[in-house]
Amino acid sequence: MTAKEIIQAGKAVLGIEFGSTRIKAVLIDDENKPIAQGSHTWENQLIDNLWTYSIDEVWSGLQSCYGSLRDDVKKQYGVEIENLAAIGISAMMHGYMAFNDEEKILVPFRTWRNTNTGKAASELSKLFNFNIPLRWSISHLYQCILEGNDHVKDIKYLTTLSGYIHWQLTGCKVLGIGDASGMLPIDSTTKDYSASMVEKFNNLIAPKGYGWTLLDILPKVLVAGEDAGMLMAEGAARLDVSGHLKA
Repeated sequence: MTAKEIIQAGKAVLGIEFGSTRIKAVLIDDENKPIAQGSHTWENQLIDNLWTYSIDEVWSGLQSCYGSLRDDVKKQYGVEIENLAAIGISAMMHGYMAFNDEEKILVPFRTWRNTNTGKAASELSKLFNFNIPLRWSISHLYQCILEGNDHVKDIKYLTTLSGYIHWQLTGCKVLGIGDASGMLPIDSTTKDYSASMVEKFNNLIAPKGYGWTLLDILPKVLVAGEDAGMLMAEGAARLDVSGHLKA
């Protein structure tokens, strides 16, 4: 099949990557060869001494990037993208995006660039007997706890940028095992978050009396080949504002 036929048959695969300075989209054929691409340039902002991108920037950037890809497909092949065989989202795999039960973000997205988590990372490294970097999500979470941030009690879901986009496109609160390892260490035998570290963390914060434990708020860990959900109609409309992409 030609690239045009692959796109028309809905057999192309879309990959989107949120980098620190560019959002990139690549469409590949059934032999994993790139057949179209798009991009959007963006830059993080330092607000209240924390590096962040606004939620509006995340979506406008994603839509601009996809629009650039769509334009490339139209220019090269004269067709619209209506169906896709699969979509993969990659992004800065660390950081902090905390949401309440109304799916509203509780504090601005904290990116991997932030280094305000030194005390948390140090204490967790000792507790877990495992090196916990400043940028990992668990460091951000514990730093918020150490600082007494009021929003922590309201957390219903904690994820990364890629996990957030995936959730909004599919409705599924999941994360690939590679990305999940940037939130909390993974046990290679169970292919899930380290049970011993989860228990230690829960015991550590128990006196705070939050209405959640760690596994209540983290994405489910999936390995390659597992069902990570389907593109919803709402997600398709949010990704492709032209309305051509179908669920």
